[in-house]
Formats: sequence, structure tokens, C-alpha cells
Amino acid sequence: MGNHCPARTGESIIVACRTATPGRLAGQDCPAYCAELTVVSSPVLAIPWCGYAILALLAWLGAAAPAAEPPLGMIELKLKGQKIEGQPLFWDDSRVHLLGRDGRLWEFAPGDAAEPRQTADRFRSYSPSELRAALLRELGQGFEVTGTGHYLVAHAAGERDKWAERFETLHRAFVHYFSTRSVKLQEPPTPLVGVVCRNQAEFTRYAAQQGIPPQAGVLGWYSPVTNRIIVYDMGGSGRSDQWQQNASVIIHEATHQTAFNTGIHSRYVTTPKWVAEGLAMMFEAPGVYNSRLHPHQAQRINRTRLDDFQKAVRPQHRPETIAAIVAKDDLFGRNPGAAYAQAWALTFFLVETMPQKYAQYLARTAQRPPFASYTTAERTSDFTAVFGNDWRMLEAKFLRFTDGLK
Repeated sequence: MGNHCPARTGESIIVACRTATPGRLAGQDCPAYCAELTVVSSPVLAIPWCGYAILALLAWLGAAAPAAEPPLGMIELKLKGQKIEGQPLFWDDSRVHLLGRDGRLWEFAPGDAAEPRQTADRFRSYSPSELRAALLRELGQGFEVTGTGHYLVAHAAGERDKWAERFETLHRAFVHYFSTRSVKLQEPPTPLVGVVCRNQAEFTRYAAQQGIPPQAGVLGWYSPVTNRIIVYDMGGSGRSDQWQQNASVIIHEATHQTAFNTGIHSRYVTTPKWVAEGLAMMFEAPGVYNSRLHPHQAQRINRTRLDDFQKAVRPQHRPETIAAIVAKDDLFGRNPGAAYAQAWALTFFLVETMPQKYAQYLARTAQRPPFASYTTAERTSDFTAVFGNDWRMLEAKFLRFTDGLK
């Protein structure tokens, strides 16, 4: 058994990127390039100081024994020569997961860590000014970093007005959406970071530095490891087609980032892909991300996803179609276009017709045991515990709803 913070912790896979061909199905690219990464996440709770003794013992002795009433704290250590400071989230004799002060998640073997020492009695993220300075050192000349209420946005010098407030506006929209549905959100444990590369070539180089392989048509991604959004400027003004594509990518990735930093999802646990992607695609509709200006249900429909669903999924739909995507993520690999369409349609149906149950289900998936696998049986059990196990009846209601969307 491993040791861990008594918070909502666990393994997670999370969707990363958007491509230039959203919503296309037959013979075309997946509407969102997805990377599966083993990660850890927020919220942050103080870790027993025994954990730091454990880290040292694991690093040199390979054994550990927890203390009864330890003090609390944060540590600094060297990992292959690099100095890292943060909070251990989970450890056993083979791995350690640590949340860095910049929000980055580290996973390493105990034997790779050296010189651990306590630096504070409780986790403390870098301040916005400290993180801004670090970003400027990392990105180099030609960038500025603009701070908003929750965000630090790195962008080309002189383009503050074009980018910074858009990220913060999306965060407010997300919070407003769930607050009006009586869902209490957490504050992000660290400042949220968005990096806007100046062009596609710079974006490709940055992706390579982050270990993301080149993918044709990829326009941006949210990384659960760095906890950053990375996009590039496709050009255009606020009313141009290029800007609308910029906006669509930012909305999708910002939804992932905000969901995983406010407790809707947890970076500590395995989130079913249909849950994470369905929510992000739902927020692409103007009536969701800007309900004040677009208050009607018709404006909450993601038209591209609805069209995909009606053309490619609806004709072959069966009760087991819902059961399959609830239990496993493999459809995203076998037929990604159909998987994304089904994920959006199911999410929209549950949100519009059973909002309280949907909120209960989100909480259930986010509060799973830390760093535990999520079996198909467990995924099915969590879903049916909230929505029932009559798949045929559920499908009948689902199809009646989607058939009525205009």
C-alpha cells in the first residue's frame, strides 16, 4: 500500500489537443487529438511530515513507516540534478508523485530523489509575480505575461488586449454555469497558465520541448502534467474565421483546465474520457459559455456535434452504445469521430434533463480512491448508481431528446 494525502487523489487520463478538423468523421482526423497521461492533481491538502521522512528513507533505504501525529509541510529535493520544490501527494516503494509550486506534477522513483529537506509547514504555490518571472525566463524575448484574476497568459509583446481577458472570461463563465446549478467549486491551487505561441512553427517547437509528438492539424492542448494550455495565434481579428478557430480551441482547452482545477474533475483520478470531452465540447456552444447573451436551449446546442451524431451515430444506435462508452474509452481509439459525437450528445442529454444527477455523477467520478485503477465494472457501477441500470429505457429517453433537438 502507498501513502497519500487524505484528499481526492488518484490516477488520471485527460484529453489534450484540438485539431483543425473538428467534427469531421468519415476518413478524416479525430476531432480532438487525445493524449493519455498518468498524472496527479488538485485540490491540495497538507501532507504529514512523516511523508518527507518516508521520501528520504525510500530514496536511500527503500522502506517507510508512518508516524501518528506528524507536523505538516512542503519539501525541496534534487531530481537528476534539478531542484524541485513542492508537496508529495503519494508515495510507495516504487514511485513518488509530487505537486510542484508552479502546478507541475512530478512522478519519479524514490531512488532518483536526493537531498530532501523541509522548506515550509504547508503547501504554498508560487506567487503570480514569481511565476511570471519564471515564464519570461523560460519563453525568452518577444513574450509578455499578463495577469488576470486566475490566469497568467504568456503572449506576444504588445498583445495583452487580444488574449489575457479572454481566458479569465471563460473561467468566470465556467464558474457561473456550475454556481447557478448549485455546484460548489474550489479555487485553483496555483495560478492557471496559458501560453499563446506566436505562430505554428513556434508552437511545434514548444510541443517538441514538452514531449508532445508532432500531429498534423493540432491547434492546441491542455497538459495535465504542466497544467498549462498551449495554443498558437492563427491570425485574424475578433470577427474573422481564423479568430473563431482560435476562440474555439481556447474554449475547449480552458474548459478542461478549469474543470480539473476546480474539483469538477480531479487530476488525481481516472476520469472517463467521455466525461471530460463531453463537458469540454458542451462549452463550445455560445449558450453555454455565454448564457447571458444566449439564453435559449437552441443556443446551447453544439451544432457540429449534433450533426455528427445524427449522421454517423444515430442510425446504428443501440442501448449498449451508451453502456459501452460509459464502461470503456476504446471507442475513442477505434472510431474517434463517433466517440466524440456520442460523448457530447450523452453529456448534453444528462445536463439538460437530469442536471442534479449529472452533478452527483461528476462528484462521484472525481472523488474516487487516490491513484487507483478504474475498472470497467467500477465505471459502470458508478454510472448506474446515479442513473439506474435500465439501459433500454435510458436509450429511449436519450434518443427522444436528441431527435427533438433542432
